Amino acid sequence: MLIDTHAHLDSPNFDEDRKLVIERAREAGVGRILNVGFNRETIPTTMELAEQYDFIYAIVGWHPVDSIEMKPEDLDGIKSLASHPKVVAIGEIGLDYHWDTSPKDIQQKVFREQINLARQVNKPIVIHNRDAHEDVVRILKEEKASEVGGVMHCFSGSWETAKLCLDMNFYISFGGPVTFKNARVPKEVLERVPLDRLLLETDAPYLAPHPYRGKRNESSYLKQIAEAAAEIKGKTWEEISEITTRNAENCFRLS
Repeated sequence: MLIDTHAHLDSPNFDEDRKLVIERAREAGVGRILNVGFNRETIPTTMELAEQYDFIYAIVGWHPVDSIEMKPEDLDGIKSLASHPKVVAIGEIGLDYHWDTSPKDIQQKVFREQINLARQVNKPIVIHNRDAHEDVVRILKEEKASEVGGVMHCFSGSWETAKLCLDMNFYISFGGPVTFKNARVPKEVLERVPLDRLLLETDAPYLAPHPYRGKRNESSYLKQIAEAAAEIKGKTWEEISEITTRNAENCFRLS
């Protein structure tokens, strides 16, 4: 059994065939899916999915690109949902310096607020980090994020950055890019990440693995990512499946 630790199956990209997509994931050996609600529109649709399917869980938070839109009542709403039995983490939160949609100071303020919230409710956090490695690591340290730990989602940084995150009680998660032939750095980092800190994800509908690159991603493609990770680690697909499932259960406190 595999666990897709990061997906967006509530996305409009799946409106025409969402049920079939979920069925294909189950047929491909994906036993549980963690769906991420990251703003005012997607948090409710994520909760709907989690309440509809017993094997789908929710991660809720406020994405950095939407930081400028977050109001105090939105943060209160996330805090309230944290007690829901299907909510397993706060996320995806962090910094995104690629898309110029929210000023950096506001992103950092919202990031800090949500780390503090996670510490209050004792939930792990799921980190979005794009072109902001230094600031992400600094804020995680300053806000004592190691007390809750969590996941570096779809990790794209260097081994040096990964090591700093590992030292702060974080798991390192990999998605479709590790299957790309030219993805030298992600492959090298995955090779060095300890097995007990490795997670897998699809980030569906984004970042589809080879041979689906450029097409819509879905949770059933997690097997291709697991096979790539197994080859890099010198393990069998079954071993990687067992290891990453156990890691996800530990990280997100899944029964």
